Amino acid sequence: MNLPAHYLHISICKQQLVYINNGTLEKIYSVSTAKNGSGESMGSECTPTGWHKIRAKIGESQPVNAVFVGRRPTGEIYTPALSIEYPERDWILSRIIWLGGLEAGKNRYGSVDSTWRYIYIHGCPDELMKGEPESHGCIRMKNIDVTDLFSRIEVGLKVLIN
Repeated sequence: MNLPAHYLHISICKQQLVYINNGTLEKIYSVSTAKNGSGESMGSECTPTGWHKIRAKIGESQPVNAVFVGRRPTGEIYTPALSIEYPERDWILSRIIWLGGLEAGKNRYGSVDSTWRYIYIHGCPDELMKGEPESHGCIRMKNIDVTDLFSRIEVGLKVLIN
């Protein structure tokens, strides 16, 4: 298969996201994928594989470390003290890049649909970024990295996760 000239490649084994622009490697970022490994099933807390596209970009005007719940900013700014106050939260910070699967039966439609599993690329507390798989299925990034990536990409960009 010919790869597109513009796309993101998320490597689960390397825990990295590569941005390819005009066929050239433009940027490499560290990420954290799912603690449970790869998989597509609803409720698995696994990172889905295969081809996706960016279906929405959320949070453009929000400050770095803005807290999101249900894809809406809460008005809070993440701090370690806030983390202690709400230890049960799965922190989604700064920006949300919402993914939609492109492969029917693999990551699109039914119980494997990445969109309805709410699979995002998003910021998280920077201290959680240890270069290891530790998320609940999403792709976590440092806040400065996710804001940088967010500014470089557009809705519709293809994303390969493997």
